[in-house]
Amino acid sequence: MANLDLYRAKRDFSRTREPKGAAKRRSRAEQAGGVFVIHKHAARRLHYDLRLEHDGVLWSWAVTRGPSLDPAEKRLAVHVEDHPLEYGGFEGTIPEGEYGAGSVIIWDEGKWLPESDPVRGMEKGHLAFTLEGHKLGGRWHLVRLKPRRGEKRDNWLLIKVDDDFARDDEDILEAAPDSVNSGRSVAEVGEDPAGDVWSTDEKPAKGRKPKSAKPKTGESSTVRAKAEGEELPRFVEPCLAILQDKPPSGDNWLHEVKFDGYRLQARISGGKVKLLTRTGLDWSERFGAPIASALAALPCETALIDGELVALGENGISSFSALQAALSEGETADLVFYAFDLLHLDGEDLRAEPLLARKERLEELLQAAKPDAALRYSEHFVEPGQTMLRHACRMGLEGVISKRVDAPYRSGRGRDWIKSKCTQRQEFVIAGYVPSKASRNQLGSLVLGYHEGGELKPAGRVGTGFTRKSAADLKRRLDALAAEAAPFEGAAGRERGIVWVKPELVAEIAFGSWTASKTLRHSAFLGLREDKPADEVIEEKPTKAAASRGRSAAKPAPPRASRRETTVTLSNPDKPLWPDIGFTKQNLLDYYASVWERMAAFVVERPLSLLRAPDGVGGQVFFQKHAGAGLHKSVARMKDKDGEELLFIRDFDGLAALVQLGTVEIHLWGAKADAVETPDQVIFDLDPDKGVPIERVRDAALTVRNRLDELGFESFLKTSGGKGFHVVMPLKPKSGWDEIKTFARDFAKAMEQAEPKLYTATLSKQARRGRIFVDYLRNGRGATAIAPFSTRARPGAAVAMPVAWEMLEKELAPDAFKASTIIENGPPEDAWTGFFSPKRALKGR
Repeated sequence: MANLDLYRAKRDFSRTREPKGAAKRRSRAEQAGGVFVIHKHAARRLHYDLRLEHDGVLWSWAVTRGPSLDPAEKRLAVHVEDHPLEYGGFEGTIPEGEYGAGSVIIWDEGKWLPESDPVRGMEKGHLAFTLEGHKLGGRWHLVRLKPRRGEKRDNWLLIKVDDDFARDDEDILEAAPDSVNSGRSVAEVGEDPAGDVWSTDEKPAKGRKPKSAKPKTGESSTVRAKAEGEELPRFVEPCLAILQDKPPSGDNWLHEVKFDGYRLQARISGGKVKLLTRTGLDWSERFGAPIASALAALPCETALIDGELVALGENGISSFSALQAALSEGETADLVFYAFDLLHLDGEDLRAEPLLARKERLEELLQAAKPDAALRYSEHFVEPGQTMLRHACRMGLEGVISKRVDAPYRSGRGRDWIKSKCTQRQEFVIAGYVPSKASRNQLGSLVLGYHEGGELKPAGRVGTGFTRKSAADLKRRLDALAAEAAPFEGAAGRERGIVWVKPELVAEIAFGSWTASKTLRHSAFLGLREDKPADEVIEEKPTKAAASRGRSAAKPAPPRASRRETTVTLSNPDKPLWPDIGFTKQNLLDYYASVWERMAAFVVERPLSLLRAPDGVGGQVFFQKHAGAGLHKSVARMKDKDGEELLFIRDFDGLAALVQLGTVEIHLWGAKADAVETPDQVIFDLDPDKGVPIERVRDAALTVRNRLDELGFESFLKTSGGKGFHVVMPLKPKSGWDEIKTFARDFAKAMEQAEPKLYTATLSKQARRGRIFVDYLRNGRGATAIAPFSTRARPGAAVAMPVAWEMLEKELAPDAFKASTIIENGPPEDAWTGFFSPKRALKGR
């Protein structure tokens, strides 16, 4: 029998009108499921509370980032105390100073049906169930993460099953943010003067005065949390990765870009920031003011953040050589700190928490701050590790870091973090140098070594990668460390012509391979590693030898001339992106050059999302919504009001850069980048069920056009390049996203109600049977639709083409236009000339 003792112990019922409740025993037959509620709770951190009825109480989990309909998104869910059944109907505000203070709305509610005995499932740590709600439906799993020693929380993962209710093209939290009960947002509930306490009938006990929730004069709640919490450590030895030839596989791993910079620990305390190296040295003064200022501005009293300081090259990729050059010149204004882990926050030691929980706390902390180019969150990916490594290598990155999602933060080198590299590179000790043959006053090459078995072993020489200035600076530093004897034993220490030095400096070296005699081949100097002690440098050996990829080392063919100039150079221009027709990366660029004059007005200065297929549409593809490392400088970035970093392009160079990334589909927001909260179009995607005749789809497009015309709106037709058509209605941008989506939803439902045998406004496959889905969901904030003139990741390289309405009478097919034929014949006549001169706004219709 569940009880509510812990729930009651956390609350002062003279201050809050939360129900005390009474656990109500139900018969065994009644215990198979019941109601479910998801509360959206704007407490100290916004989160979502999942509650499942069982045995007279509500089992409860705090889902930190909220549920997702995308099966690839595994959301952390912290199991908390049971709540009374009466709690399920609450919508209001918990008073300041009380447990969970903040505003609460009923974000979703309905029924839940367990697939087996839920008590046994709780004991085993796996609940499988079905939800029947307003926003959430279909099958779900709650899976307990393996507890770690000293772990305080009961951590689970909430996972959507890939069924008819699953979708990955829209975030349901953004598409439907408000209460299913009152229709209010959580902010509106918090601003309601009458909503400062529970909206229940329970009153405070007569004669009892509420306790003061205010802190002492001059004392903030943050300061009190710090005083009552754990002391901020001066430094925590970093968690280090081991080298492996391939990334690990499985759902228990996430993957991040391996940055090429200085590993730093940012220590924030009372507005002061220290940047500490991996050995705990304070290098705060070396990196200039912007990074320290961005960290000091974070909304916290104390924090310990793990990350990497980098310099980004023109291609947007971190470069250790560029970082060395920037530091030597004192040009630190453009350096960037990528934060990837949170160890301590406001008196709370987070190291025992699973990685996923720490990253979510870190992302929330950074999102709460003002956007700052010097401080960025290191996003992670859940694609297969080998796929991530392949993409990283194609983008020119150093590699990937794979991390266990449920692992605590353990100092030192272990198997919770695994690094996989695109090229071989590591640190070596500088044992000496060989003067230049042209002049003994110049540096010719470096003599390298590594530690093994208590000795310094020779690793060969490196004579490339220097500039004249960096070589001169390095020689001066080495001359100050001159030694009479070689640091090597045996024959290596008797070589002539070498100026030996004390083995104290560490160099970062890229190389092709080791020879049989253990010397480096095709090596290049990248810079000094002053953050790593020389006595820790050993040979990095992967745990398993990398298998040969068997690829030719032939030089890629030069790009053929395009009909439009671009500064972007394609790598592998003859790589087939559509292998079925041999349509290459260069062919794709030629296609876009042929339609750019018409396409530009629809894609320039708009937030976009990319479907990328670096190995062609028959291989692995992935969807990219946000900016990340490896983007060409021609792909611009912006941050919206929520701190999300969005992508957009300004010119043909930007489009060419997308082609270089292997982008096979371009999807766009329905708003301009400079007015992202006021859309300028409504899109109806007519998506027929399998077997629906194409004639009915053409009729559906004309029906949408006629209905919009009756409302006084002009609309335009576009082939989708897939199964259906898009009807696009331009607007004067005066309404917000909620109004736009409400209009689109009401319009789609009206079509469904008028002809229920022909149309549906419901997403599920069951509802679509024999019907055309009038997809209005493309009109939510953050949702996207295929761009006019974009290719599609389908056989034949079909494109989404703006066309005249009259073409429907000529038996137009949704995939009628192919990129290859448009290169030769050009696009059809321009029928969208008046698109950007809409007559009306949505308001006042």
